[in-house]
Amino acid sequence: MFKDALEAVASGKFVLVYDADEREHETDFVICSQFVTPEHVRQMRKEGGGLICVTVPPEFWEAVGLPYLTDVFPRCWDDYRILKVLEPYDIPYDAKSSFSVTINHRKTFTGITDRDRALTISEFGRCVNDYFSHRNPEDTLRAMKAGFRSPGHVPLLNASKGLVTRRQGHTELATALMVMAGVAPSAAICEIMADDGYAMKKVDAWRYAQQNDLIFVEGKEIIEAWRNEGRDGFGRV
Repeated sequence: MFKDALEAVASGKFVLVYDADEREHETDFVICSQFVTPEHVRQMRKEGGGLICVTVPPEFWEAVGLPYLTDVFPRCWDDYRILKVLEPYDIPYDAKSSFSVTINHRKTFTGITDRDRALTISEFGRCVNDYFSHRNPEDTLRAMKAGFRSPGHVPLLNASKGLVTRRQGHTELATALMVMAGVAPSAAICEIMADDGYAMKKVDAWRYAQQNDLIFVEGKEIIEAWRNEGRDGFGRV
């Protein structure tokens, strides 16, 4: 089954990823950012309903200096006291938020339409892919400047440097899945909500996957595969 998930990712298809009973107990749509189309955004928006975000692999965000917002805000506390008041010290399931900046592609209009978000997400995925092809931070910074503006309508999530060896959120699980599938190591993710106002239960998400010919993967499967491959924090064997 896990091999099927890797093949689906490599083919530009969605997989569903459930994190863990001990964590958020949520299931996300997951797809390689580079392959995202307006149809994918529409499906995440209508059948997922959570926040559509994009993961950033650790080597990329470190190379270009994409910050965690939790590291940026304390530097502004003296000028903007509200940021101190809103300090996220009480996240019930995690030690630190993954949120970085939000972006729009410079060729978008409002940035929120399916087409605009698909353009932003897919072009960011290509930017990540280009970086790993050449590993030239200055070229990547120039590409980011030419292609994107901030703030925007696509939140970026910085994956932990240890990926699933240090944190097992959807940010790390999805990024690790991309690495093992051999595609650009950036994923578009979106939580699947239910009509009762909560996240869709695992069993219902599994049924949705069966009904829609999608692969359903649990976080523990990704973690086990990652460890079996002997990956380091950046995904290298």
